Amino acid sequence: MRKFFLLLFLVITAKFNAQELSYYLPDSVQYNPSIPKPKEIIYHNVGEYHITHDRLVNYMQALAKAAPDRIKLENIGFTYEGRPQILLIITSPKNHQNLEQIRQQHVALTDPSKSPSITTDNMPVVLYIGHSIHGNESSGANASLLSAYYLAAAQGRQIDDLLNNTVILFDPSFNPDGLQRFSTWVNQHKSKNLVTDANSREFNEVWPGGRYNHYWFDLNRDWLPAQHVESQNRLKWFHQWKPNILTDHHEQGSNATFFFQPGVPSRVNPLTPAKNQELTGKIAKFHAQFLDRIGSLYFTKENYDDFYYGKGSTYPDVNGAIGILFEQASSRGHAQQTSNGILRFPFTIKNQFTTTLSTLEAAKNLRKELLDWQREFYRSASTEAAAYATKGYVFGDAADEAKTEIFVTMLRRHQIDVYKLANNIKADATDFKKGTAYIIPANQPQYRLIRGIFDKTLAYKDSIFYDITAWTMPLAFGLPYAELGSNQFAQNLLGDRVITEKIITGGVRGSKSEIAYLMEWSEFYTPAVLYELQNAGVTAKVATNTFEMNADNGTKKYNYGTILIPVSMQSLTGLELFDRIKTISEKYGVTIESIQNGSVSSGSELGSAKFSVLTKPSIAMLAGTGVNALDAGEIWHLLDQRFNIPMTHLEVPAFNRVDVSKYNTLIMVGGTAYNDLNKDKLKAWIAGGGTLILTEEAVTWAAQNGISNVVLKKGKSGVDSTKNLSYSDREQIDGAQAMSGAIFRAEIDLSNPLAYGYTQPFVSLFKANKVYMEKSKSPYATPFYYKEKPLQSGWLSKENYDAMKSSAAVVVSASGSGRIISIADNPSLRAFWLGGTKLMMNAIFFGRNIDASSARAEE
Repeated sequence: MRKFFLLLFLVITAKFNAQELSYYLPDSVQYNPSIPKPKEIIYHNVGEYHITHDRLVNYMQALAKAAPDRIKLENIGFTYEGRPQILLIITSPKNHQNLEQIRQQHVALTDPSKSPSITTDNMPVVLYIGHSIHGNESSGANASLLSAYYLAAAQGRQIDDLLNNTVILFDPSFNPDGLQRFSTWVNQHKSKNLVTDANSREFNEVWPGGRYNHYWFDLNRDWLPAQHVESQNRLKWFHQWKPNILTDHHEQGSNATFFFQPGVPSRVNPLTPAKNQELTGKIAKFHAQFLDRIGSLYFTKENYDDFYYGKGSTYPDVNGAIGILFEQASSRGHAQQTSNGILRFPFTIKNQFTTTLSTLEAAKNLRKELLDWQREFYRSASTEAAAYATKGYVFGDAADEAKTEIFVTMLRRHQIDVYKLANNIKADATDFKKGTAYIIPANQPQYRLIRGIFDKTLAYKDSIFYDITAWTMPLAFGLPYAELGSNQFAQNLLGDRVITEKIITGGVRGSKSEIAYLMEWSEFYTPAVLYELQNAGVTAKVATNTFEMNADNGTKKYNYGTILIPVSMQSLTGLELFDRIKTISEKYGVTIESIQNGSVSSGSELGSAKFSVLTKPSIAMLAGTGVNALDAGEIWHLLDQRFNIPMTHLEVPAFNRVDVSKYNTLIMVGGTAYNDLNKDKLKAWIAGGGTLILTEEAVTWAAQNGISNVVLKKGKSGVDSTKNLSYSDREQIDGAQAMSGAIFRAEIDLSNPLAYGYTQPFVSLFKANKVYMEKSKSPYATPFYYKEKPLQSGWLSKENYDAMKSSAAVVVSASGSGRIISIADNPSLRAFWLGGTKLMMNAIFFGRNIDASSARAEE
């Protein structure tokens, strides 16, 4: 009897801890026994543990080997941590034999010059099925085991019909590094007797969690900027195939049910045609039918939107496809107590798998309508472009060729035709010159996406947003640009179409110098050059004044921030110095000038005290629990990937414990982590000569704790407490006061060290917080500030805008020998806000060179 009860207990435990395939799969289908089931490769049942990325890849490889007539596996690239990104191309054996022909014919639908003659009567529809771009929303990636098995092993007329009419691009994990991080965490904290208490460690990951990629970025905001390798690898295949549907499997709060699109109707991007939402609604009916069959609750047209084109479910909408967001209530571990009862991991997987099946069924049934819409989307783009007032866009920064090329590369990733500017033109009071500028005609297949990149928006149907409200890319990149109307745009402005990435050579202009070398600070990669030179022991100075020198073509003016490398002050020989400068400048494509005559025609002489010696930065950033991982990751990525500058990540307890004198620069980003920071130690470190750089909420913390002399402005709440308001309006009224993110023009004092390298007296900054600073009482300590009408693009409430007006964007404070640089906004948003890069790098390299007396507020 005792043995019987023990056996019964083990059976019951196994039932709750894992599910056999029969729990998930349709019972009306026969399966090929020669195709390996997941457990045979991953060594556990689906849902028993969270799949690790390595085992996920192993299973997909096994399927491709076992079913080569249905599955072709492509390795599309590698993540930052070296994990493979794989893509399965799944279709019928017949289609596989003609795969390239099918692809070419399908892509031709997006070319209005070819598409009219193409028949879609028998053309397969193309789907991109993607999973778990947030690594800790792993029910999607775990469901991919089931979907892949079903597509490889199912037999019968139904699956044959499906595969004959579809080509499926199947990505089992959009975020391999995040998935591996999360799965390791939850698996190592799983108990044999599942713990459902939400307070348990299993459900509470350590910082930064598995949501993000290696650099703590949200990859579901990177489809449009495409600044990360995972996104770049994925986009190549997206545009190689131009899918008709892309699914994006996510998770939401544990107390929810299941969401599928459409989202909130008033929050659809106005550039998205109405037909897109019509088709989304038709597809939604299939999701509802399939979820009804298994008794799962769901909701739609609430909470989520289709506004920002950088998300996986919205990017397809502006590319002639239908993006579908799925949001499953998250168990976050293996089983969690929720307001709806115990939510078990296998159940979440089943819902994700079920909506994959519903998507496939919808695609098969709506095949011709989806294909015809794709053709019409690109045909109508030409019609709309012809009627639109803006006929083209010209852009380029003659002083920053590298940043211009980064922008061009981003555009070309999205299949946008970019041309070299053939003739000089002046537009919006800006001179654009042949050789340093580019032009984009609006009338091309990607017309809507071009507008999605260049448009500035100030009118909105709604005041609540799931993500940011504006992202005008040339403003973000800090590039001069102009819209060209029919009176300025002309075909003779179009030079050669850009078909390859431009290689910027750089190097030393002139022969070895016995006097000095000069590097202008306006080029994007100059911080990388300066740091590498300093790391090699080279002494460098920065010009705090302008000066002019004779050059081959007359007199040349050098601006504030020019880097001087004097030959006589080095430990290297003249030849060694020349070789080192030449090698490093060529590596980064930066031109450095060799000076053969040290006299200046005006301004400060090279031996003047106006050239200030620079100290090599030794940087630490506070990280860990309570720190905004996204903000911290943006700084880490900027320094590590863009400029090859190392930075220590210090958690607050480590800062309190270790000797911090080895660091001369400390960065604190937004978050709520700093209350336990040893404030006296921080103050002493600053007074001893440290440079403290604060962004967003860290500015508020420092001001409130006596670290800086910043005075904060108080905005109004936006709610009249004297009135009785409808409870049902609360979400709309309160939500309108959120700062989702908008773009503002900040005025610049170009002579301030924090503005070195900027060539225009203004810059566009992004704000998604309520940190509003008063201008400093010192007239010299507010080098970046906002005027009365700073909004360039985006939405914010009147109350927030009133607080924003005439506020400070950057304030400098001094304490002892140190400096505190308070930056109210985010200068490095999502790795594409390159317009703020100079501000951040100037704070790092030149912050300690700011005259202390200029930063002390007058009482």
